[in-house]
Amino acid sequence: MFDRSTMTYYPLSERINKVNIVDAVIDGESFDADEALVARTDVIADEIVSARKRGASVVLAYGAHTIKNGLGRLLAEMAEAGWITHLATNGAGIIHDWEFAYQGESSEDVRANIAEGKFGTWEETGLFINLALAVGAWEGLGYGASIGKMISTNGLEIPAYDVLTDTAAGLDLLSLLRSLNIDSGFLAIEHPFASYSLQARCYERGIRCTAHPMFGCDIIYTHKACSGPAIGRTAERDFLSYVDSIANIEGGVYLSVGSAVMSPMIFEKSLSMVRNSGKTVSSASIHVVDLAPESWDWSGGEPPVDNPAYYLRYMKTFSRMGLSTSYLSCDNREFFVSLYQSLKRRSL
Repeated sequence: MFDRSTMTYYPLSERINKVNIVDAVIDGESFDADEALVARTDVIADEIVSARKRGASVVLAYGAHTIKNGLGRLLAEMAEAGWITHLATNGAGIIHDWEFAYQGESSEDVRANIAEGKFGTWEETGLFINLALAVGAWEGLGYGASIGKMISTNGLEIPAYDVLTDTAAGLDLLSLLRSLNIDSGFLAIEHPFASYSLQARCYERGIRCTAHPMFGCDIIYTHKACSGPAIGRTAERDFLSYVDSIANIEGGVYLSVGSAVMSPMIFEKSLSMVRNSGKTVSSASIHVVDLAPESWDWSGGEPPVDNPAYYLRYMKTFSRMGLSTSYLSCDNREFFVSLYQSLKRRSL
């Protein structure tokens, strides 16, 4: 196997970033949506209000660009208002959220850095996120909560070595700590921009905010601190938490925004698991938002195989769930601001 100890890791402070969160942050009053978009989000808002009145789940699955586009604070506010009961993202969504909290910037130049062998090889991102997952796995936390707790508490409580010998998670953490020469005690990791972190705010308020990574897809896997067992344990907890929310989706709403792979893949397995357990799910609404053109009315079923829309994989997946499904081509910033305003009007 490839030996990561042969690699060089660089200080995150040396990296040139494309996005500064102070400049990029979006709030609910950033701009006014056009009438056509308002008409669409008004329908979704009505469904969300009805779902929450009956106690059904409102789940939002989002891609990493949602965080890169500065929407973390707005999504946190929507969850704190009770409009969203569960947020789910991929591994990159967690990384951008953490880097914003840690240094106020994220999004490196992939083309330039990969040419130099520097893409994703950043010491603090790889070390602290992987270490937080290993500690969280031992504490019984999920992937998202492990990172949210680190941001919220400005560090990690490294347990005494002698308490780590009774469980597999403890032994894995002990091995990692020894390999990194990290001692017991509180490891301070300051997050001066923590107020922008969706993960931290959800952790502090007990809101489900889960991560659903794919091994090898994120830059933290390049680091020697990467622990497969820790990633597996925390990601499994988050997946089962997500399935539990889908178990309460009858009469609820599922929003999939900018997540062409993760969201449809975990949703279809979860829905099958829920139905397999004996629960009926027949009246939830699925709303998918992405940038591909609206070339097909998915409410009427799949297009024929000679239509390019047939190969829009994520919509084909959602259309097969037996639930009301719609598609909206829209920038995620415009969509969430319009949805926020639609929901706020119904809360006055």
